[in-house]
Amino acid sequence: MLIFFTKFYNFFFLIITFFYNLFPKKARPILLLLVSLVFFYLMSSKLIICLFSTITSIYLSTILMGKLDEKKNELLDGKSSEEKKQIKKIYNRKKKIVLIACILLNFSFLFLFKYLKFFTINSNHLLNLLNINYQFSVLKIIAPIGISFYTLQALSYLFDVYYGKISADKNYLRVALFISFFPQIVEGPMARYSDTAEDLYKGNDITYANFTSGMQRILWGLFKKMIIADRLNILVKMVFSGYAVYSGPICFIGALGYTIMLYMNFSSTMDIVIGIGEILGVKIPENFRQPFFSKSISEFWTRWHISLGLWFRDYIYYPISLSKTMKKLTINSRKIVGNYFGPLISGTIALFAVWSLNGLWHGAGWTFIMFGMYHFVMIFTGNLFEPLIRKTFVKFNLDRENIYYRIFRSIKTSFLVIIGELIFRAPSVKVALVMLKKVFTDFNIKISEMSSLGLDILDYIILFVALVLVLIVGILREKNISIRQEIGKMNIIVRWAIFYIMIFVILIFGAYGIGYQPVGPMYADF
Repeated sequence: MLIFFTKFYNFFFLIITFFYNLFPKKARPILLLLVSLVFFYLMSSKLIICLFSTITSIYLSTILMGKLDEKKNELLDGKSSEEKKQIKKIYNRKKKIVLIACILLNFSFLFLFKYLKFFTINSNHLLNLLNINYQFSVLKIIAPIGISFYTLQALSYLFDVYYGKISADKNYLRVALFISFFPQIVEGPMARYSDTAEDLYKGNDITYANFTSGMQRILWGLFKKMIIADRLNILVKMVFSGYAVYSGPICFIGALGYTIMLYMNFSSTMDIVIGIGEILGVKIPENFRQPFFSKSISEFWTRWHISLGLWFRDYIYYPISLSKTMKKLTINSRKIVGNYFGPLISGTIALFAVWSLNGLWHGAGWTFIMFGMYHFVMIFTGNLFEPLIRKTFVKFNLDRENIYYRIFRSIKTSFLVIIGELIFRAPSVKVALVMLKKVFTDFNIKISEMSSLGLDILDYIILFVALVLVLIVGILREKNISIRQEIGKMNIIVRWAIFYIMIFVILIFGAYGIGYQPVGPMYADF
């Protein structure tokens, strides 16, 4: 499923670009919504009913929550403190019932389309082990496009209304556009209602400045996708399909290639989504922030797929760790294990919930669950040993901000991430374990293996140069230097020369044609 890189997708984009300014401002949000719904229908056909069900259930639930709050506030006027307490208790319970009902409805769609087959197959395996002569029917169901993304984005709006962060929007069309906006619905990022809803509904003009800035971002995305990700796809497929005959170093190279490929593919899609948003005057939040400069696994997940990490933090981690039960556990734990490890216990329980769900969110498979548990263990271990590491540095008067130590930590973190991505990409847990064993025990690399990975010397040179360029851009961004702003200050001839050079580089060195198989948005499958 290529989506962002097809004539089909470009057709929708061009309709918006060329005709958007011709529509009155009030009609532009309607145009965006219609295009988004047509796009979804052409990709998912009658399953558009699932999208409408999500939009409508979220809209009605938030409106009902708003009315319950209004009624509660009316009844509170002039009442005693005890009466107020009872009124709040009653209406807060009603709001919670609405919240739970809406969550269950939307997660039932997610379970049906994404997880039912997995649980059915594993239930049948369990029945076999128990010698029970019964098997559930395994249904083959095709999921609607982007269901994992639009469900979580919609629920973020529901939660924010429930917690009183924002008021319920009475405009159904604005809610519908927020949930179904066609660039975001495939791979996100999962914006909050306060991030994009108003911009989407303003119908801002497409200006020359916005258009050129957005196109720069789109070109950068195409560079990363077509030159790096699509080229690495050949190597990655060779290694993971032929892992049995490859040595440990080649298995690691395959995992490294997949990690880079996934980053280039996913971040390039985000570049295109954010670029389209810029063109339309809609500020879409960033989803990546130079993740491979991270000094720990925890930091990595604040820089990679940022919108998903924030969703789990705000709607899973905080509600669990700050619940009454966890607060009591923390108070009691402090008395036994101290002020650091006391809160760590409740935090670890919340962390386990986050990474169990994070693994499952990525896919219904044991490798995804293993991937989640791997990162849970890595982050928990880091938290557990942090006091010891801190004391060691103080005792030996060492500087944790030393440039060499920071580089070491970034390399260590990247290595741990690559191991996690090997688990993530492996077709089964058994294959993941075999490849991991080879990585850590089989060091007998053969030079001939490198020539059997589907790439020639020119491919490796192109990859090296492209990756160096991406690294330089990443370093500059880490130093808060905007390449696009610097280009914008240049003479118009130089500026446009750079654009045309980028276009020709993509056309000449992009991985397409005979021997290449373009890769669609990889996170669309999750």
